[in-house]
Amino acid sequence: MGKALHIAIAGAGIGGLVTALVLHRQGHRVRLYEAARELRPLGVGINLLPQAVGHLEALGVAEPLLQSGVETQALAYFNRHGQQIWEEPRGRFAGFAAPQISLGRGALQRVLLAQVQRELGGDVVAVGHRLASFQSQGDRALGVFEGPDGEPVTVEADLLVCADGIHSAARRQRYPQEGPPKYSGRLLWRATTFAPPFLGEATMIMAGHEAQKFVCYPIEPPRGDGLQRINWIAELRRPWTGDREDWNKPVDRARFAGEFASWQFPWLDVPALIAQAEEVLEFPMVDRDPLPSWTEGAVTLLGDAAHPMYPIGSNGASQAILDAAALGAALAEAPSVAAALAEYESLRRPATAAIVQANRQNGPEQCMQLAEERAPEGFEALGDIFAPGELQAIADRYKVLTGMKKDPKA
Repeated sequence: MGKALHIAIAGAGIGGLVTALVLHRQGHRVRLYEAARELRPLGVGINLLPQAVGHLEALGVAEPLLQSGVETQALAYFNRHGQQIWEEPRGRFAGFAAPQISLGRGALQRVLLAQVQRELGGDVVAVGHRLASFQSQGDRALGVFEGPDGEPVTVEADLLVCADGIHSAARRQRYPQEGPPKYSGRLLWRATTFAPPFLGEATMIMAGHEAQKFVCYPIEPPRGDGLQRINWIAELRRPWTGDREDWNKPVDRARFAGEFASWQFPWLDVPALIAQAEEVLEFPMVDRDPLPSWTEGAVTLLGDAAHPMYPIGSNGASQAILDAAALGAALAEAPSVAAALAEYESLRRPATAAIVQANRQNGPEQCMQLAEERAPEGFEALGDIFAPGELQAIADRYKVLTGMKKDPKA
């Protein structure tokens, strides 16, 4: 596209910030509108997959992210007895050009925001502006925001990108009958703990099965005393009230710790990680059904607003980054905004819908559920419960879906 566009982005989270960098690099005039009144780093750990990190390298932010986090070397799956089911190398250790990075979500947001402010200006993010509604008028978009004083603020743009999260106002306007996110039946508790490194200081592990699971991985290099900040997630099948206010609330670890009391493995002490944690946050595992369309005129969805998915396979943030890259590529090549949005959606909507559906079937974590069903008390030999090549096939199918591996049939 030859001309510079005025682009408004609703949401200054990971998807919004990366989109701003991508589109600014193409010469467009970009401004972000963020609901929070203060830009504060939030959350605990996050994983960035190599297909997303490659785009971050092009934006000049991958190296500071690596310095803040850990270059993940391996991913391993275990049963609830601590027996290994599957292990595979990750990122550059698996032959990718880019690394896989595990780090604090706050560190990721800080690095992205700093880069946005360096390149686009320190005042490019208008805080305290929550998207309320939009209008698409021909080739123009109008975003109506609730400003810091509660008064409406109308923003006119050539393109409005709605990266306003799982509770997206733009999505709700387009699909008013959709209702709240769909609860999986499982609650998650997340925290970080300074603890001795495990399995080589750069391995991500998942243990258990569908109804009871523990995930952990380091998100910072070991410090001077030898301890390392470990991000962990405990997961149990539990009822949930469905109150939005319950999201990310601090809770007493006694709500779940007893069910992991026996998970003391030779290579990891799960009860100690839970007991010594900093603040523990609780939230439900939810997603939404894939949509038939993301775009209306000059308005489109991106990231969790478009395709919220279960946190399986480390795909949430990575898919938002791939959205941003695809949108940028489409705008660079298409003759109009309408044509670009059609191209963006045709590429990203089917791809992310497939991941949402695969994650509902546990994605690559199927191997843990199969191990629990076939050998609930553990196994003598892995070959007793899995056929030759079965585990590799599970891993490869998910890699094809998420863009980490080419489809041999393509």
